Amino acid sequence: MGKPLSKSDLISKLAEENDGKLTRKDVKGVLESLATIGYKELKKTGIFLVPGFAKFVVIKKPATKERKGINPFTKEPTVFKAKPARKIVRARPVKAAKDAV
Repeated sequence: MGKPLSKSDLISKLAEENDGKLTRKDVKGVLESLATIGYKELKKTGIFLVPGFAKFVVIKKPATKERKGINPFTKEPTVFKAKPARKIVRARPVKAAKDAV
């Protein structure tokens, strides 16, 4: 596995793919607007689909209470801290993305 593409590398590759049609500035604007629309949709509906790539879903995790347990390595009793309720975002790849890999 190599290192992941940076934002500027991705913009450059997309501009090269659409040579003559889109400039780097156009591609950057599209990426930023895609992210902005995605954030708004996740906040409003909890689901954002990028066709042919992934489906982003907001999952609500409930709060957990403080509890006692045993450390499996040292066998000593420990107390696990309480966690507040939170929302997390999961990305689920669509079938086309799975098949491409």
